Amino acid sequence: MSRTVYLNGEYLPEAEAKVSIFDRGFLMADGVYEVTSVLDGKLLDFAGHAVRLERSLNELDMASPISMEDLLEVHRELVRLNGINEGMIYLQITRGSSGDRDFAFPDPKTTSSTIVLFTQSKPGMAATPLAKTGIRVISIADQRWARRDIKTVQLLYPSMGKMMAKAAGVDDAWLVEDGMVTEGTSNNAYIVKGNRIITRNLSNDILHGITRAAVLRFAREAQMEVEERAFSIAEAQAADEAFITSASMFVMPVVEIDGVAVGGGKPGPLATRLREIYLDESRKAAI
Repeated sequence: MSRTVYLNGEYLPEAEAKVSIFDRGFLMADGVYEVTSVLDGKLLDFAGHAVRLERSLNELDMASPISMEDLLEVHRELVRLNGINEGMIYLQITRGSSGDRDFAFPDPKTTSSTIVLFTQSKPGMAATPLAKTGIRVISIADQRWARRDIKTVQLLYPSMGKMMAKAAGVDDAWLVEDGMVTEGTSNNAYIVKGNRIITRNLSNDILHGITRAAVLRFAREAQMEVEERAFSIAEAQAADEAFITSASMFVMPVVEIDGVAVGGGKPGPLATRLREIYLDESRKAAI
């Protein structure tokens, strides 16, 4: 069954949606994106994703082709048209096409941004068996550009990191810079010592995760201690627990890092409880 997608103001069958070969998203990775999860046919953390989208656009001096109110309606309509109960909505905005290739930005008064949205149906996303077994990761050097706080479509190195993990027979990779973990290839990284959750502080070095913000808020409300600072792979391997957060994985335990079992090689109680809290509270607040 063909999906209905959204392109520049129109709902179209996916086979009919076309973008210029001169679009700067294609030529220059000159674009930003967001991914919003859908559970029970409703959107999770939409407001947070909308705020981050506006920030990413502003940081790149890129015009938004749509208001956030209209964007919400587009999300809801795509959920309805495609019958999504569990899954994700991918959104991408690029600087558009001026009809040729040039390093200089085109004039936004004469070149419109390109906006694309499409759905991905993922039944069982919330009840994935991985949550009960945990995932294994390797560490790799962080070789991305310096503005990781902007959610751009420059995803080549994270994609390479995923493939490095696959080649090593594990699930994902944690990125390391100056001896310290920055984040996962597409997620934020955490360790647990006692009742204390440790995760890298916000800066240009990491993406300001929407799920991260929600999980840390829920953790503090549950009287869990949170410490925002960098940590090393060695500290992570010696931790009581480790986990990641992302829009698609929610809270996912990490049970092995570079071949060393964490917390006995099984998901720990704190990460397991946080996943339950996040899913329960997010479902209540979904729109």
